[in-house]
Amino acid sequence: MSQHSLGHRRKPSLAELGDFTTTVQVIPISLIAIGIGVISTFVAWTLLKLIGFFTNLAYYHRLSTSFVSPAGNQLGVYAIAVPVVGSVIVGLMARYGSERIRGHGIPEAIESILMFGSRVRPRLAVLKPLSAAISIGTGGPFGAEGPIIMTGGAFGSLISQFFHLTSVERRTLLVAGASAGMSATFAAPLSSVLIGVELLLFEWKPRSAIPVALASATACVTRRYVLGLGPLFPVATHPVFIGLAGLGGCVIAGVAAGALSALLTIGVYAAEDLFQKLPIHWMWWPAIGGVFVGVGGLIFPQALGVGYDTIRELLKGNAPLAVFAGVLLVKSAIWMISLGSGTSGGVLAPLLMMGAALGGIESIFLPQLGLGFWPLVSMGAILGGTMRSPFTGIVFALELTHDFNMLLPLLVACFLAHLFTVLTLKRSILTEKISRRGYHLSREYALDPLEILFVREVMRTNVVVLPCDGTLEDAYHLIHSTKSPKGQHLFPVLNSGSELTGVVTRNQLVKLHQEMWDKASTIRLSEVVTEKPHVAFSDEPLRKVVNRMADTGFTRFPVLDPQGNGGIVGMVSLNDLLHARTRNLEDERARERVLRIRMPFGRQIREQKVALTEGSDFPNGQSSDHRKK
Repeated sequence: MSQHSLGHRRKPSLAELGDFTTTVQVIPISLIAIGIGVISTFVAWTLLKLIGFFTNLAYYHRLSTSFVSPAGNQLGVYAIAVPVVGSVIVGLMARYGSERIRGHGIPEAIESILMFGSRVRPRLAVLKPLSAAISIGTGGPFGAEGPIIMTGGAFGSLISQFFHLTSVERRTLLVAGASAGMSATFAAPLSSVLIGVELLLFEWKPRSAIPVALASATACVTRRYVLGLGPLFPVATHPVFIGLAGLGGCVIAGVAAGALSALLTIGVYAAEDLFQKLPIHWMWWPAIGGVFVGVGGLIFPQALGVGYDTIRELLKGNAPLAVFAGVLLVKSAIWMISLGSGTSGGVLAPLLMMGAALGGIESIFLPQLGLGFWPLVSMGAILGGTMRSPFTGIVFALELTHDFNMLLPLLVACFLAHLFTVLTLKRSILTEKISRRGYHLSREYALDPLEILFVREVMRTNVVVLPCDGTLEDAYHLIHSTKSPKGQHLFPVLNSGSELTGVVTRNQLVKLHQEMWDKASTIRLSEVVTEKPHVAFSDEPLRKVVNRMADTGFTRFPVLDPQGNGGIVGMVSLNDLLHARTRNLEDERARERVLRIRMPFGRQIREQKVALTEGSDFPNGQSSDHRKK
């Protein structure tokens, strides 16, 4: 019997199963991603220029796009009004433009990927960078990277919508634009790819990683001609070997960064909860947050704006103690309040600043390993803890400073900070917002057992088959006999050559027998079977079978011999596929001691214990009663 007559797909073979499922479609997607990388660089350049423009206009009353800090303004007490005015404008833009400009950008990008098929409205590509530039330019204590990630992703999504692409391909191009924007901003191409994988792609496959990597690399190259080369925060080279005392300090720095990460996450959403209790429209919340920003800027001017210059000062290790305290107390407070109010701005730059300030405090009592050593360690660790992305934290810190001797200290600190927040918080600062909108996101990446198990490992071989020349009456009595396996609901129908000709369900047989009971002894099964059934092969991975069940809506398949002769070797159902999950759960939960240590004379000791328990004589001839006395 030909395979076409069975109505199933071409028989698979082990030789056709590869490590990856990527097709040549990745080539045109990659070419589009390269173009998106160039565009995202100019998007990043435009946003930075807009931030400079609004900073100069609001604090220095001049028309210029140079990137300056608001800390040097001479407005005095009137500087309190600047962030309030900027926040009112952002609130109006969110109310009457797009509510999705609120927040720091990354959760919004995640939401676009997960809930909206990677489709972003064109207005967001304009409103998001403009609102972020106004917010940061008027003193908002945010970074530019979150809005750039969202804006770059918006342009990537818009470009992809002009092509005939799947939702997964649109997602790849959205993430390509987001990673390219970050790469252009920080001159950090590798960490930009990692943040795309760890936070946005939700997979590690060549079909998506390759286009994202090419877009990030393209943006970094284009940055050379638009914004200049990195590193963004150059530091003096630190020692390669830091000794046991230094590693012990990294442990302390990692745990402290994890604790600060947890406090910052809790603080942001505690502020958001407080704003939600206010009896006014959310449009005015940013203005209230702006009041706190203005007062904080009056107390500690370095807390205003992006703060790249303050980060450089902290990493040099010679900043006064007042700067460290000001960042940890004032910057963190106004950042949590302002972000909780729902204004527009990023989180990476503030986290870098607060991490560096924490390291500056730690450098007072930890081993002296060079200027800026502990600020740099804590800067990376707080990224790994707050964003739950330890690899991104490590590589990002290295690319920002080009001090690759810091790899080992960052490895220890970032993963310990990650450990602390994973054990103390259910969700990160990014995924908590998504959870509050009624969605759940898992950040764990693991091998699916359905990828490595085959049909032959879970199929049932005790199967009742029916002859196609048999009658409906015979089939009815057979499926109700004791020979019929319990739980079998689909019955293969075979011809005289033991080849599959069709299938019939238990419900079909019962219904037909009830309707035509008087003719049941004359009706042949070949007249009532479902022809061209969907089937599985014994050497197929379970993932393919699950996908086939989802495509067809059927949850039970006959299993054929992979040799292609039409012979049936078993049945597989959805319940059988769940056994693969059960096996995986057993691997995670079942505890056993595989190797046992056998102590010398252990057998003699056990025999003596048994003898004592049973009351028998001891080897030396003393009775148990005598021994007790």
